[in-house]
Amino acid sequence: MVITNVMEKTSCRSITETQGCFSLLEYDRDISVNKTTAQTEFFASQMHVRKRQVIANLTGNGVIIQAGAMQWIAGAVDVTTNINGVGDFAKKFLGGKVTGESAVKPRYSGTGTLVLEPTYKHILFEDVASWGAGGMVIEDKLFYACDDTVDMKVVARSNLSSAALGGEGLFNNCLTGKGIAVLESSVPRDELIVMELTEPDDVVKIDGNMAIAWSGSLKFTVEKTTKTLVGSAASGEGFVNVYRGVGKILFAPV
Repeated sequence: MVITNVMEKTSCRSITETQGCFSLLEYDRDISVNKTTAQTEFFASQMHVRKRQVIANLTGNGVIIQAGAMQWIAGAVDVTTNINGVGDFAKKFLGGKVTGESAVKPRYSGTGTLVLEPTYKHILFEDVASWGAGGMVIEDKLFYACDDTVDMKVVARSNLSSAALGGEGLFNNCLTGKGIAVLESSVPRDELIVMELTEPDDVVKIDGNMAIAWSGSLKFTVEKTTKTLVGSAASGEGFVNVYRGVGKILFAPV
């Protein structure tokens, strides 16, 4: 086993969150600077614009990551893919085409440490099981990594109106099963709003495609804000994204 100091706190970095085998390493400030860049980096750190890295501590388990996201690995770690045969490759290839995600994703398993590339985006750890039996539907380009006990599939909209008018696209990735999913978000968790829909007739209407994740059990449609097109035009709101049923919505208001 190779032991490193990557999990140890230093003057510029520390582990800020851990869920399952995943930990988030955040660089509080960038000290690899010179006289030209020092001021910019100082104010960037004050505004929480910081480099972040995801670390997976493998102890016989496996994780799947976005293609090209690995920075380094240490220990007895094997690398395969998330493809199980020709049929599975064809399904994932088609899914990648319609969602813009890479079809083949590497799977790392064994005993050791896996560290992903630094990113300035915000990292969200989500317990997939907490989103219900239908899993969690995520926006394109949000997936970063997950436990290999999490299954990823492509789901289509229930009707074409949601794709043509909702600004969400016709297909999305849906994560199901048990385990932690790691999402790469442009918005920090502190700014995200979580809505819990607890009754079958609960309804949430959002003006625009601000939802970044929602329960697969929810029915998603696009509707007019009022009963008539004239009324919608007069109100200045037009169409809104509508979510019905029991589940959860995670959306960015800014």
